[in-house]
Amino acid sequence: MDERSGTGPLLGRGRTADVFALDDHRVLRRYRDGSDASGELAVLRHLAEHGYPVPAASAGAAPGELVLERLTGPTMADALVAGELAPGTAGELLAGLLRRLHALPARTGADPAHRVLHLDLHPENVLMTPRGPVVIDWATAAEGPPALDTGMSALIMAEVALTLPADLAPAARAVLASLVRHVGGPGDLVAARARRAANPTLDAAEVARLDAAVALARSAGAGST
Repeated sequence: MDERSGTGPLLGRGRTADVFALDDHRVLRRYRDGSDASGELAVLRHLAEHGYPVPAASAGAAPGELVLERLTGPTMADALVAGELAPGTAGELLAGLLRRLHALPARTGADPAHRVLHLDLHPENVLMTPRGPVVIDWATAAEGPPALDTGMSALIMAEVALTLPADLAPAARAVLASLVRHVGGPGDLVAARARRAANPTLDAAEVARLDAAVALARSAGAGST
């Protein structure tokens, strides 16, 4: 038991939150700045009710905490690195997850063209569980046009492809190409770039790479319909 956290061992640390073990079946996700997680919980419950693959979730003891189902299996990124998943298959799976998400009704919005958006759907946020791919980390979820969500996924994959070592970058580019091909285009890259540039967790070097990432994502979609 971690006396400082009041929970079990630290399992993972993201840009804004930490994940701790509670027991064999549950984990605690805690925002380091204490941000209210109730909106994320409402999104997870909405998606679960419509059969979308998300972890079971409940409220934690504090506003910035979520109790989540403890899932088993590697992230999609780890499966790619281990050679357990082909890049083309990974891109196709990501595209399928986006299409399934955007086929569901929005939770609160009145605009019939709007849907729930993940806005950070990439291989690190998909767990390859025995029951199939499960999407995690819904902290950035919002409602809006699906093209923004697609653009965010394509842009993030392009950023990854530009920053990985030379031996891993080709696989990332292949994931990007497959994603864009199977989802039918790179989405709204202009809006996605603006949103990424405004993200306070990106450093100056990451922001400076956004134009090159947009160009790469756009070129990946050149042959898509």
